[in-house]
Amino acid sequence: MVTARRRAVLARIPGLSVGLVMFGAGIGLNIRANLGLSPWDAFHQGVAFRTPLSVGLVTIVVSMVVLLGWIPLRQRPGFGTLLNATLVGVIIDVTLFVVGETELIWLRVMYLIGGIGMVAVGSGLYIGSRLGPGPRDGIMTGLAARGMSIRLARTLIEGTVLVAGWLLGGAVGIGTVIYTLTIGPLLQISLRWADKGPL
Repeated sequence: MVTARRRAVLARIPGLSVGLVMFGAGIGLNIRANLGLSPWDAFHQGVAFRTPLSVGLVTIVVSMVVLLGWIPLRQRPGFGTLLNATLVGVIIDVTLFVVGETELIWLRVMYLIGGIGMVAVGSGLYIGSRLGPGPRDGIMTGLAARGMSIRLARTLIEGTVLVAGWLLGGAVGIGTVIYTLTIGPLLQISLRWADKGPL
């Protein structure tokens, strides 16, 4: 017999899945824009440059490693957390396969704008499903639960991976600045209509 809670969870899975697909596709477009990536994506790209792995596969591997960091923080992953850790990387690689590189600056700018928009809407959908935070978000909330402010935790973690990504050759540039300045407000707007509320 399907309980009311299970029905509620099942009803949220389509939004979660669409959100993660949009999130991964947006990252892929940002990579193709080649104007600068978010801190984590610059890090993933930098690692991919130094290994035989694709950006998507690096994203999956890093997600799994980050999830191990949840253990000492006593964080518990949800279904959405596990789907995030696997699906996003696959969608990144599919997007990079479908969307080729270009030297046309107007098209690269369109990729950047479209990519950031898709990441914002996708994030709103998967966060709003309330089925588990992303692996990287869980580290920040876990540190916050132990006394560190979210702002400080996010700054330390993303600052570290941004520097590491830049040193590894990941794309850091004007797109990184635009992403950093716009993703918060855009996500806030996205969450207003996408948040399903607690189960």
